[in-house]
Amino acid sequence: MSPGRSDDSGPLDRRAFTAAALAAALSLPQAAALAEPTGPSDVTKKIAILLYPGMTALDVVGPQNLLAGLGPIELVAARIGPVASDTGLSLVATHDFETCTRDLDVLLVPGGDGTPAQMRDGAALAFLADRAQRATWVTSVCTGSLILGAAGLLRGYRATSHWCVRDTVLPLFGAEPVDSRVVFDRNRVTSAGVSAGLDFALALAARLRGEAYAKTAQLVAAYAPQPPFAAGTPAEAGAETVRAADAILADLVAGARAAASGR
Repeated sequence: MSPGRSDDSGPLDRRAFTAAALAAALSLPQAAALAEPTGPSDVTKKIAILLYPGMTALDVVGPQNLLAGLGPIELVAARIGPVASDTGLSLVATHDFETCTRDLDVLLVPGGDGTPAQMRDGAALAFLADRAQRATWVTSVCTGSLILGAAGLLRGYRATSHWCVRDTVLPLFGAEPVDSRVVFDRNRVTSAGVSAGLDFALALAARLRGEAYAKTAQLVAAYAPQPPFAAGTPAEAGAETVRAADAILADLVAGARAAASGR
């Protein structure tokens, strides 16, 4: 669900939209307490999401949708402008590495077929290492954790990733792989493949603004998944489906392993 336009004031501010949703979903006293800043957790958050060629669009768009009520989100790439995802859908970078806010509350890296190239991209890795020094939360979705690893940001941390690389590639960066949808370890937050980005965003929103806020964001998004098949993990999917998925993911896995081993 996306905000529309107000009749006389241009685009409806996302914070105002979120406050209205809170008022509808909660009792009025609760909504007022959450909509009005009352302490450090209620101030506008500074969030940046890395874009790169071959990223997975849902890794970006899912968290961006659920976190947008916390403050303006910068979409950052090597150059400002359209960046093509791994399915051809383009997202528009609003900032480059130089203009991105220096002191962030959240730094987020998505995954995608372009992960191996990003693991070798010195400018992108330097950008991540720099912003991570000051970021409150350093986070990833899917194989974005491998890019964090390549930037030297996961050594000694528990972390997760897409199942196809979690146990074989993450350890090459000194990370301890964890089979979980979302993993918090100090200020690092990693999430599993693609759809886990929604779970990640809600879990992080609860840390940033409180459980009531995150639950309301979930309700506004009508996030109540009921997948038609029990095939979201290798254990559930069965051997034939795993073989088909392995074939699709083979180039990504080989490229990520080569990039991790050759850094």
